[in-house]
Amino acid sequence: MYVIVEIAGKQFKAEKGRKLYVNRLQGDEGASLSFDKVLLADNDGQVKVGAPVVEGASVNAKILRHLKDDKVIVFKKKRRKGYKVKNGHRQFLTQILIEDITVA
Repeated sequence: MYVIVEIAGKQFKAEKGRKLYVNRLQGDEGASLSFDKVLLADNDGQVKVGAPVVEGASVNAKILRHLKDDKVIVFKKKRRKGYKVKNGHRQFLTQILIEDITVA
């Protein structure tokens, strides 16, 4: 069984026991979260598609840790003009563990 759930503005495929890296969420490590924006639910071939969300469906997760992603280098250059800018960026992430999926 899996669901497509919207977490912090992005869509993720969630299955029980799966670990996901999502944009930084509020909460301490070990805290439990519940997500109600389930867009699609598949239970062994029986697919429920929400309009826009599946009624009565939710995903329970636990925050494992907060971390930062790998550095992304942003380099801008205009040739023959002497313009070069180099910046780095590290995205703040939260690792969550999907504990339970309920579909009514």
